[in-house]
This record gives sequence, structure tokens and C-alpha cells, in this order.
Amino acid sequence: MTANIDIKVLKPFGPSVAKIEIPEQMLKDLNKYVDEIIKDEDKSKILDHGKTLAGNVKQEFRLEPDFIKSSGFGSFLSTATRKWIEISQNQKITKFSIKSSWIVRQFENEYNPVHYHSGHLSGVGYLKLPNDFGKLFQSSKTKNLNGNIALIHGGKMFNSDSVFEIEPKVGDFYLFPNYLMHTVYPFYGKDERRSISFNATIDENIYNIN
Repeated sequence: MTANIDIKVLKPFGPSVAKIEIPEQMLKDLNKYVDEIIKDEDKSKILDHGKTLAGNVKQEFRLEPDFIKSSGFGSFLSTATRKWIEISQNQKITKFSIKSSWIVRQFENEYNPVHYHSGHLSGVGYLKLPNDFGKLFQSSKTKNLNGNIALIHGGKMFNSDSVFEIEPKVGDFYLFPNYLMHTVYPFYGKDERRSISFNATIDENIYNIN
């Protein structure tokens, strides 16, 4: 199911970022799982992850380890990470361990402030999105960043941008180093912006170049 992953390695600045696609059936399974958790108030409380995360959003909850394994999501992340590291670093990892994985349900006016993650690497994918993220207050501006995620590294210099802005698309998944600062802008509208994230560790000798 996860053997053939089409991976694109992006390097908009220092650290590389990998872009992959969540398989269609896995996307359906993930959304079904989320919908079931939402309906189960007791389970939602047990899996609540919001108090440990940076976001100012309605609901964030952890994925259960059994589901990560049975859905193939863990294998999907492991395979993609191995390809990413091999392409970008020309090294083969022998270890991949998911520390945590969680769902973020973001609604109108909610946001994620600038932050970074634990572990060695992280990622975010998109399961469900509004039809649009709302209009700009000043129509003269042409760049609408509502609902976008921005990856941040260093400072802007000649021939070197410091921000990589990504407009989310359902099924897109991005991998990046844990230390990469990032933020998610608020948006305007009634629908849900649903994403999935994770933190993981790999071989210490590959991650720690010192």
C-alpha cells in the first residue's frame, strides 16, 4: 500500500522539505477515524492533546498507536522519511520511531503561533479544508495567506528567502526537520481546516551531525 511513494524534495532555504501525497484510501480512513472520535465525547476527552500543543484552536487530539499501525499511516511516514533522507542526505536510516501524532481541527479566527516541535523530524498533512479561506480586508493586496502554513528559517537576505508559504491542499503532506519554526494563519469562514501532524526520531548519528 505504501511501497510506491511519489516524493518531491523541496529546498526553499537551508533545510529541505519533502512533499508527498496521502493515498486516497488512507485519506478516507483517517477522516472516518477523526469523525468517529468527534462523535465520542468521552474518547475525545481521553485523547485530548490541546493542552500540550501551541495552537489556539478548537480541538486537538492524539491518534491511538493501534490505529497508526493498522491504518498503515505509520508505515507511510516511515517509507516517506527513508526516501527523503536518502535523497537529501544520501544516507539510509535504520531507525524510525513515532513519538506522537495528532489531529488539529481549526476553525474561523483560530491560529497556530510560531513554534517548533520535539523529536528529530515532523510533518503535516491535510485531511479536510474549507472551500475558501475568506477574503482580504484590503482588496488591493494580491496575496491571500489566510489559512496558509508558513515555514520559517533564518533571516531574509539577498537571493535567500526566510519564509516558505504553503497553501494547503487535501491529500498533501509535508515533512520537515523538527527545529523548523512554523505558523498557521487564521482564516474566515464556517468550515473546518483539518490537519494531521506527527513527531518522530531517527538514527541519532544521522540527525546529530556534530
